Amino acid sequence: MSQSFEALLGHTFKRPVLLKEALTHRSALTGHGLPGHGRSHGSNERLEFIGDRVLGLMMAEWLAERFPREQEGDLGRRLAYLVSQPVLATVAETIGLAAVLSVAPGEAKAGVTKRATVMADALEAALGALYLDGGLDVARDFVRRAWHNAMTGQAEPPKDPKTALQEWAQKRGLELPVYEVTGRSGPPHAPAFTVTVCVGDLTGTGTAGNKRAAEQLAAEALTARLPS
Repeated sequence: MSQSFEALLGHTFKRPVLLKEALTHRSALTGHGLPGHGRSHGSNERLEFIGDRVLGLMMAEWLAERFPREQEGDLGRRLAYLVSQPVLATVAETIGLAAVLSVAPGEAKAGVTKRATVMADALEAALGALYLDGGLDVARDFVRRAWHNAMTGQAEPPKDPKTALQEWAQKRGLELPVYEVTGRSGPPHAPAFTVTVCVGDLTGTGTAGNKRAAEQLAAEALTARLPS
C-alpha cells in the first residue's frame, strides 16, 4: 500500500520511516509516548509542523509567479484559501490519504479519517516527509500537481468566508453575524467543535478541530446558500 501511495506522491522514499511517520495518527500510538511529553512520539505531528511551513512557501512562490501584478493583500487571500482546511481535506481525499492513514481501531470506527482536520494535518505531514526525503523540488512538484484544480479555479482573489458573510449582512442593514459553539465531541487529543452562525433568521454550522476553523466553515456553509 505504501508503494502505491508513493506513486501518488510521485516519490520513492530513501527513508521509508519518514513516510510511515507521516501516515501515523497519534491515536495509533496511545500509550507509547515519551515520559513527560503530552503527545505521542512517532506520530505525524512533527512532520505536520514542517509540512505546514513548506506548503506556505510553495504556495507563496507559485502565487507570485501566477499573479505577478497582484499585491500582498490579494495574494494573501489566495494563499489563505489554498492552505485552508477544506482545500487540504479535498486534496487528501483525492489522493486517497484516508485509506493509508494508521489510526487506533476505536478511532477508525468513530470515523476519525472522515474529519477534515485530521486529513488536512496528515496531508501536511506527508508534504513534510516529502520535503525532508526529497527536497524542495520534490515537494514543489507534488504541490503543483495536487493543488492544480484549486489554484486554477481562482479567477478573483477569494474573500474570507467570515468577511464575506459580514459584508453581506452590512449591505442589507442586518446585525453582524453571531457565532456560538453548539457542540463538542471527540477525545481530548482530537476534539471536534461545532459552531453555529446566525444572521437574522439564517443559520449555518461547521465542525472542525478548533473553534476558529469551525467558525470559518460555518460562515462558508451559510454564504453558500445566501439569497442574492
